[in-house]
Amino acid sequence: MNEAGMTEFVEKAICDVGALLGGSLVVIGGKLGLYHAMAWAGRLSPADLAGRTGTAERYVREWSSAQAARGYLLYDGDGRFLLPDERAIPLTDETTPACVIGAFENA
Repeated sequence: MNEAGMTEFVEKAICDVGALLGGSLVVIGGKLGLYHAMAWAGRLSPADLAGRTGTAERYVREWSSAQAARGYLLYDGDGRFLLPDERAIPLTDETTPACVIGAFENA
């Protein structure tokens, strides 16, 4: 058996699981209006975002942290997160060809 080949495959599979879970979080962010609430709003804390969307702060904090870890949001180091404009459009504007939300929902 090729141990290096098996290790390479396991690493690929782990990356695929991460992408799958990350995609699920994108769908959640779209369905709950989290991206819309963050778009052009500046830096928001999970409490701010939960208040804007009527969601639980604890879950929004976990979602925001995971989104920052995957590079969808930026974390400012002071408990606040930012959805940059160049990411807000693909995640919120369904009228643009750059919109990616539908692709995540289909997946």
